[in-house]
Amino acid sequence: MKKIEGNIVDVVGHKIIKGRIEYTDKIVSVTEDLTVQSDKYILPGLVDAHVHIESSMCLPVRYSEFALKHGVVAAITDPHEIANVCGVDGVKFMVDNSKNTPMKLFFGAPSCVPATPFETSGAVISSTDIEYLFRNNVCTHLSEMMNFPGLLAGDIEVHKKLSIAKKYNKVIDGHAPLLRGKALEKYYNSGVSTDHECTNIDEAVEKIKLGFKIMLRKSSASNDFKVLYPLIKDYPDSVMLCTDDCHPDDLVNGYINEMVKFLLNKGFNIFDILKAATLNARKHFSFDIGLLQINDSADFIVVDNLNDFNIELTVIDGKTVCDDSELKEFFSVKSQLINRFFINQISESDLQVEQKSKNYRVIDIVENSLLTHTFDMPLSLEMSNIVSDTESDILKIVVLNRYEKAKPAIGFIRGFNIKNGAIATTVAHDSHNIVAVGVSDIDIAKAITEVQNMQGGMVYVNNNSVYELPLPVAGLMSDKPCDEVARQYEKITDKVKQAGSTLHAPFMTLSFMSLLVIPELKLGDKGLFDVNKFEFTNLQF
Repeated sequence: MKKIEGNIVDVVGHKIIKGRIEYTDKIVSVTEDLTVQSDKYILPGLVDAHVHIESSMCLPVRYSEFALKHGVVAAITDPHEIANVCGVDGVKFMVDNSKNTPMKLFFGAPSCVPATPFETSGAVISSTDIEYLFRNNVCTHLSEMMNFPGLLAGDIEVHKKLSIAKKYNKVIDGHAPLLRGKALEKYYNSGVSTDHECTNIDEAVEKIKLGFKIMLRKSSASNDFKVLYPLIKDYPDSVMLCTDDCHPDDLVNGYINEMVKFLLNKGFNIFDILKAATLNARKHFSFDIGLLQINDSADFIVVDNLNDFNIELTVIDGKTVCDDSELKEFFSVKSQLINRFFINQISESDLQVEQKSKNYRVIDIVENSLLTHTFDMPLSLEMSNIVSDTESDILKIVVLNRYEKAKPAIGFIRGFNIKNGAIATTVAHDSHNIVAVGVSDIDIAKAITEVQNMQGGMVYVNNNSVYELPLPVAGLMSDKPCDEVARQYEKITDKVKQAGSTLHAPFMTLSFMSLLVIPELKLGDKGLFDVNKFEFTNLQF
């Protein structure tokens, strides 16, 4: 029997008592004792309610090293990214790798692989595959139903997946940016119960009133949390905290704990905060995550106080896994790497765009958001070909299939502010083809070739200078420690910023420019896509 003393924060009973907890792998007793000397605070461990671990660019076992240091004992995760590259084998790879960490990782069955029929992915997750993943207890819930247009239109395969989830009594996660009114009601009535794509209070409140649980997202590319956090005061039982996509440089510096600190500094009620950070996820998903109640799993953290909220101890199933940021219980094994890659050789001439119109559609980046806008304008010409214009911040963007022989899709984009060179990456939501943006065709072609030579990764090229981050696991993740990956990522990001980019995370932003389920205008491997109309559109206006 182990014991710990201090100020015990009971999020279920809405009280803080001075006392003692006795525990094995379960909480055995909670006893009030005013004579206890410790002023430390004992709280339930934090939970990330929705995350794609692949976006950390680290294997689950490596990602968890820093999550545990930040007091995050559990994450509800969607292996959607690797599934788009490697299918069911990719999902099983993530689950198997996670068995080497004490962190509680709950993997959903990816519901939309590919995310749309308008792009090329490396694999398909069918309703039959969903049945397999649930029947064999590989997955714990149905991950975000991004294909809300298909759901609303009565797509047979989409509804088969929903039916299978209901058959196995699985929670169905949602993804419905800007969906409102009758269409939203239909989406909710299909069985979808959460959404992490709200970008304003009115949208979130409408969804909450229907019955949705709203996940407040603070990701490396989209900080909707800074707009939505007031919901915690008005609807504390209906919100959860999540990151969705967290790059390694952000992960090593802070996680859900930083969101909690922010809310504490804003003067929010500690119990409302902890509902969003712990209780609501446990209740909604019914997963084995302890809340310091008798017979709960002994999952908890110790912090110095409720102002600084510095994590001093992390315990999972009664085992101390991290003490003063030093990992105690941890097992790391080398995994057999998994990938799928076809090389479409490309040259400068493949990227030329001949002038055919006066005005052209341009993707307009919205800073700190996954949304984009559309505008049209005349573009610069060079020998009758349309080229990037750094003075107007109009750059060429290219998406190239990485799974089969194909020609590149080409568009133009504003918002990167890169003045020299080009960047390219295979982290390109959701199908993870190669996406590149740059000043000149020769640099774009070179950046794409460098990524192909690595068979996945990120690269910045400028003339003869090349800076790279290899991602050999599905072109999405490194097998190196997270802090090492973070240093490499920071180095390459700094080079892009030195080239003029003002974006907080230029590679993360680029990775979402091919995401065809988030409005307004995106570029997939098959062409320019109008998300609002859910159809291809012409580059020429």
